[in-house]
Amino acid sequence: MDRLISIFRLGLKELQSLRRDPVLLILILWAFSAGVYMAAGGMRSDLNNVAVAVVDEDRSPLSRQLVDTLRPPEFRKPEMISFAEIDRGLDTQAYSFVLVIPERFEADVVRGNAPKILLNIDATAMMQAGTGANHIAQAYAQEIARYQHGRGIAATEMPVNLIIRYAFNPNLTSSWFSAIMEIINNITMLTVVLTGAAVMREREHGTLEHLLSMPLTPFEIMMAKVWANGLVILVVAGLSLKIVIEQLLDVPVAGSVALFLSGTALYLFFASALGILLGTIARSMPQFGLLFILTILPMNLLSGGETPIESQPLMLRTLMSAVPSTQFVSMAQAVLYRGADFWIVWPKFVAMTLVGLLLFTLAAVRFRKSIAAAH
Repeated sequence: MDRLISIFRLGLKELQSLRRDPVLLILILWAFSAGVYMAAGGMRSDLNNVAVAVVDEDRSPLSRQLVDTLRPPEFRKPEMISFAEIDRGLDTQAYSFVLVIPERFEADVVRGNAPKILLNIDATAMMQAGTGANHIAQAYAQEIARYQHGRGIAATEMPVNLIIRYAFNPNLTSSWFSAIMEIINNITMLTVVLTGAAVMREREHGTLEHLLSMPLTPFEIMMAKVWANGLVILVVAGLSLKIVIEQLLDVPVAGSVALFLSGTALYLFFASALGILLGTIARSMPQFGLLFILTILPMNLLSGGETPIESQPLMLRTLMSAVPSTQFVSMAQAVLYRGADFWIVWPKFVAMTLVGLLLFTLAAVRFRKSIAAAH
């Protein structure tokens, strides 16, 4: 009981130290509010207000119908240009897509021929280029099929009728994905920063020597940092999920928020231990920043939030499967996107707990050595 009281009081000291650090407080509030909102609106992979131009050399009812297919919010109102203006429009980035509808296009469709439409794409925006090309191709195929059916023209049928159904995100809204993934990435980064900065702050301000003069053990000092900083991140992440994600951005959360926060609490144990470990290795804040870049940023990129884990090489995929951040991202996506319950994600809970305990033990050994050296 005395040990628990000491851990609780040390944790309150950590919260007081954080309260007196306005830079960290602003960083936390910004990351889980404006940062999440900006990530949802700024890092979009779907089409939105794309500039498009059309060279209509047919000027038929069918060609005008195809031009009208390109409408907001995916595209701006198409601009009608001449063939000679195509290169200049693409070179100056005035248009991302330029369509060329050839002469006698409608007549060839009526005759049952297979006329071609030229689509020029500015592929410097690679994601938008691929998405836009597929969107235009599907929309035009549907419009031409509807035109042929209305006039009783026999259309060429595909041997297989492919019916596509999008699960969990029917409209392929990228903000649903980017907003939640921003919260997940910020949980990792800010937990490591808070705990690592707490260790560095005590070392630079000399408060570590004051702790050594008290009847405290390294375990108690570490656990105080873990629960205090973890509690801050857990509360702010939960508020961000309810206020920013569900209310401001109107992103549906399929699963249990309580289950997600329970898994987050287990993951915070690992992230806090990692921050303490980096804080004991670094001798100054610049060194801690370099270690953060070398460890946390690659871990976030390879955990499945930015790139699918299945697309990585086998050796890298095997290595990352042992990192709790990969299990945390997979758990969060399963719960928040697909509505998974505990009996589906419990192996990920166990994996995060085991690796977290292992890293906490390693950090405790390193922390004890650093305290001994300081003493």
